[in-house]
Amino acid sequence: MHDHLREIGMIARALDSISNIEFKALGLEKGKYLYVVRIFEHPGIIQERLAELIKVDRTTAARAIKKLQQEGWIERRSDLENQKIKRLYVTQKGEALYPLIIREHEYSTSVALSGLDEQESEELLRLLKKVRSNVEIDWAEVKKGKHREY
Repeated sequence: MHDHLREIGMIARALDSISNIEFKALGLEKGKYLYVVRIFEHPGIIQERLAELIKVDRTTAARAIKKLQQEGWIERRSDLENQKIKRLYVTQKGEALYPLIIREHEYSTSVALSGLDEQESEELLRLLKKVRSNVEIDWAEVKKGKHREY
């Protein structure tokens, strides 16, 4: 049996759990910190594109965005050309948090990659991007209602 996805899942869950614990005092548990980071990195992003970046469904994204907005981390602004389109931006409060989140990310990355040389690290990244690309194809199709045949 191939355990590749189990290993990836365990790594992802462990790192997510650590982040949730560390950011809980800020009210950014349950992955909400990730939304702040992505909005900071993509100012003016729309909710649907943000959900695609994070790989969550629209309802999950909507709930998280609403809470982050209520808590003052992000804000919605109407598009200048089309008032129906709401664009997302981090507030000053969110901007101030970004360096802390990035430091946590860099620390977690250094721990996860310790013991790998530069070439191994680059190869791992290349392979993970390939795996993600493969999975994204099914993810997009299943989101549209298609059922995979096993």
